[in-house]
Amino acid sequence: VQLQASGGGPVQTGVSLTLSCECSGGTFSLYRMGWFRQDPGKDREFVATINWSGDRTLYDDSVKGRFTISRDDAKNTVYLQMTSLKPEDTAVYYCAAGHDPRGFRVYEYEYWGQGTLVTVSS
Repeated sequence: VQLQASGGGPVQTGVSLTLSCECSGGTFSLYRMGWFRQDPGKDREFVATINWSGDRTLYDDSVKGRFTISRDDAKNTVYLQMTSLKPEDTAVYYCAAGHDPRGFRVYEYEYWGQGTLVTVSS
């Protein structure tokens, strides 16, 4: 299974950005998908997750109401729509796939993408 994340870049405070993560080599429709982020020198932290059927989502409190996770099984792709971006959202964003029904811890995912950098300037 390979995950290819894209869509990151430098943006200013308050703007919106959408990250994409395309999955290949596996059965995408069976995976719980998640987004995590990591600052240099810090642990990878949970951002959002969506279950295999797309009807349940979970967000970290820091992004709730600003970020939306969604999936398109026809395109084998999961998205993270980010609005009202803040400097503290700056990080490398990783997508992940797995079968664990929980999905908000790093060890609950089996496959990881390479990450895409989001830099939010004030």
